[in-house]
Amino acid sequence: MKIYVRPRQKVGEGVKQPMFRVVAVTGDSEEKIKVRATHFRKKELEMIASDTGAEIVILEHASDESGKSLD
Repeated sequence: MKIYVRPRQKVGEGVKQPMFRVVAVTGDSEEKIKVRATHFRKKELEMIASDTGAEIVILEHASDESGKSLD
């Protein structure tokens, strides 16, 4: 099972808010996981991954050739 996350863009340095957003969860049909929250702290993701045997995949921020964000 894999949990795909990306860093949130509107969280600044030193702000005490969850930094990651869950984008997708993949895995076997036997191992189902329901995600109720949308924003997670890194420690929370690590705890979920260790309990479920999942791997955390952090997606990189995409940009075009000029350096502008594709969002």
